[in-house]
Amino acid sequence: MARLTAHTRRIVMAAAAAVVMTGGVAAAVFLGSDTSADGPGPILAHSTATSDSDDKPGGRPATPSRSAGDDSAPDGSDGSRGATGPAAPPGASGISETIDHATESGGKSVSITIDDGPSPVWTPKILAVLKQYGVKATFCMIGPQAKATPALVRQIVAAGHRLCDHTVSHDEAMNKKPVAYQSTEILDAQRMIEDASGGAKVQYFRAPGGAFTPDNRHISATHGMRPLGWNVDTKDWKQPGTATIVNTVKHELKNGPIVLFHDGGGDRAQTVSALKELLPWLAQQGYTFSFPAV
Repeated sequence: MARLTAHTRRIVMAAAAAVVMTGGVAAAVFLGSDTSADGPGPILAHSTATSDSDDKPGGRPATPSRSAGDDSAPDGSDGSRGATGPAAPPGASGISETIDHATESGGKSVSITIDDGPSPVWTPKILAVLKQYGVKATFCMIGPQAKATPALVRQIVAAGHRLCDHTVSHDEAMNKKPVAYQSTEILDAQRMIEDASGGAKVQYFRAPGGAFTPDNRHISATHGMRPLGWNVDTKDWKQPGTATIVNTVKHELKNGPIVLFHDGGGDRAQTVSALKELLPWLAQQGYTFSFPAV
């Protein structure tokens, strides 16, 4: 069995902790969280227009070597040739199996995506910052954590954000496992998230660490979920400092529009602070905010 990285161990431990929380306890933790923002801020442009550029790879760079402990593929690509190239014909569900690296609106827009939650502590704080600036995001959820915090999942949906399936156990080696295992990881998480949400549709699937395969892309698309990559990896889960997270986004936006943050798996105070700086900065640079293409 592949050895889990420190990041995945944190995710699995968080998911296990979430599972033992009853709905009442989870709600109590959630309601007791600090959801305040620093007062009302400017509402930033958020576009949901569609575009024909759904499957452009966004100028992604060549894959760099991964350092020890880095659990993220650089851009959410899988190991199969052409996986992130021209869009595959949509299946019966009408969803492309190609890994998405584009926004719905195209042009000068970005998509904020947030992984590994929901967290009763950090997700409400991130939601407050997004609300402060009128920005919608896509939350890539771990199934058991969504199941343990249904009130929080429903708050995310009620605020107009979108849902993404990030599997049951955040197994970064799932691409080396049998197809039946991959299917269970994806579809069980989808069910948990949709049940917790009260029936809201999960529109995307993001493989942990970019562990996509043609099989798991097909499974997700067949069940109505577009495989979702990323172009900018903030590596905020490493807690490198707010300034480093901010500078990473500023320097790597040239790689494409989908930006990866985290709300689960550990202390995300730096992520909250970085979003407070980045959202108004992006608007000042002329960016609008859009969901990833479906």
